[in-house]
Amino acid sequence: MTEMVLDVARSATGRAWRWRSRPLPLGAADRLGVDELAAQLLLSRGCAPEDIGRTLKPTLRDWLPDPSLFRDMDLVAARLADAVQAGQRIILFADYDVDGATSAAFLWRQLRALGADVQPYIPDRILEGYGPSAAALLELQRAGADLVVLLDCGTQAFGPLEAAREAELDLLVIDHHRASTALPPALAIVNPNRLDEGTEAATFGSLCTAGLAFLVGVALNRELRRRGHFLDTPEPNLAEWLDIVALGTVADVVPLVGLNRAFVTLGLRRMGQRRSVGLTALADIARLDRAPRCDDLGFQFGPRINAGGRVGRADLGVRLLASECAEEAAGIAAELDLLNNERRTIEAEVTAEALAAAVAQGNSPVAVVAGTGWHPGVVGIVAARVKERLQRPALVLALAEDGTAKGSGRSIPGVDLGAAILAAKAHGLIREGGGHPMACGVTVGADQLDRFTAWLAETLAEPVAAAGSERTLSIDLAVSPRAVTPDLAHALEACGPYGQAWPAPRVAVGPVRLLKCDPVGKSEPKTHLRFVAAGPDGGRVEGIAFRALEGELGQMLMGAGSNPMHLAGRVTADEWQGRQRAQLQLEDASLV
Repeated sequence: MTEMVLDVARSATGRAWRWRSRPLPLGAADRLGVDELAAQLLLSRGCAPEDIGRTLKPTLRDWLPDPSLFRDMDLVAARLADAVQAGQRIILFADYDVDGATSAAFLWRQLRALGADVQPYIPDRILEGYGPSAAALLELQRAGADLVVLLDCGTQAFGPLEAAREAELDLLVIDHHRASTALPPALAIVNPNRLDEGTEAATFGSLCTAGLAFLVGVALNRELRRRGHFLDTPEPNLAEWLDIVALGTVADVVPLVGLNRAFVTLGLRRMGQRRSVGLTALADIARLDRAPRCDDLGFQFGPRINAGGRVGRADLGVRLLASECAEEAAGIAAELDLLNNERRTIEAEVTAEALAAAVAQGNSPVAVVAGTGWHPGVVGIVAARVKERLQRPALVLALAEDGTAKGSGRSIPGVDLGAAILAAKAHGLIREGGGHPMACGVTVGADQLDRFTAWLAETLAEPVAAAGSERTLSIDLAVSPRAVTPDLAHALEACGPYGQAWPAPRVAVGPVRLLKCDPVGKSEPKTHLRFVAAGPDGGRVEGIAFRALEGELGQMLMGAGSNPMHLAGRVTADEWQGRQRAQLQLEDASLV
């Protein structure tokens, strides 16, 4: 166990501050060919010494596997190539979240560039629910579909795919959700989380569907090239749409390592060039006047793309991302922005009710709450909020008139929620469900809810206890207040992008005294805290603590007075009135 940082044994959020890793031996950074800060950051995030070069400057050549490595990939490429060359009608049936929208937008752009007859279909969250239904698939066939490609769904859709097979509709599945021992009937299923997948391909199980769609695109181009298709027609340049893949990868909260990291790094670079009219419209509506960062994809772009599927028209996101008309894109982005504001209002109301219900349950290892009138489009976000506040897995379910509970769950590191949901389905405790380690979707019958809740709490009690046995905050660097500068922010950002499994560097700063601390925010009641602090070295630290007002951190900040404190968070840089400034995105604090 590493030593404590600044002697903080119990912070405002109840955590001990500890170094993420021990300091490097003298001269180690020089031998690796990078500066000491970069070496420390990369190695402490699990980067192998021999991978430092290709991690700092990733290329597709360095990280992209042969798509044929995956089961059924060649079958998918061949069937898509047949459809392109025969002029068959292709439908991209995608989930209504960001991963579904980005994977559909990517393949829609590629197939459209190939001259294919292709259209997306995004099911309505309220009327149709998650994934394919037999009615939807058969209606698509009646409307002329020759081939349906299921994106970010389908791995658990046994009944609907059986009905489609009986009707002789060709189906391809491209998905990353956990699979059961049996697989539904389809011409081909590309999913690195198939239980029969090969060992090497299974190492890519952290890819989201947008990343898998890129691999499918590579395989399709290769198959058409083999057939001589590009002798008299241009071959689509898939790298042009890496910005779409990057958005899906970040928004789906998959680990930012290996190939995922390459997708995001290269995609952000392209996004900064503002070549996509859809993403440019999103940046403009979010008032983003600089090149997007990884956290912008998660907090600015992703929620707006999601808003269409949550509280509006489900296909708005994919149409925005595939648009080639700046005027059309601006209109869709404005509509999504309005829907996102509506989503925020609904989310705040449901979060307050769900959190109160979860707190009333006491110290259950898993918070499972259900409510009548809760909007199905926000339950996933609310589950994330409850999980963040209680620091344990949370499921938030909307109750229908017949008592059926349907919703989403979010987990904490070390607790595989997706596997637990599949086990519950195998035990007959739920009607439908699936997911991955950090998130799930579930449908529970009215007569099953209590048994399912008790079983889930018992099943996950041990891993939840292990995950929270010693709550710590990992610190990468400790500095005095004067060291919180744009230069420090840029040096830290150079080892990004940061995200899931590649956490942003956390810096401890202190001691400081708060000069100012005020609630801020667009919604009421305001939940963020903006502050200014000063240190004995003459340095000033400006920062913000998101959604902190009602929690332990907010209570400490508002009651600190002139008492000295240590702060911990992420140092970022932005521009304000023509000058660069540093800001501390506060995560925790401790009185000295």
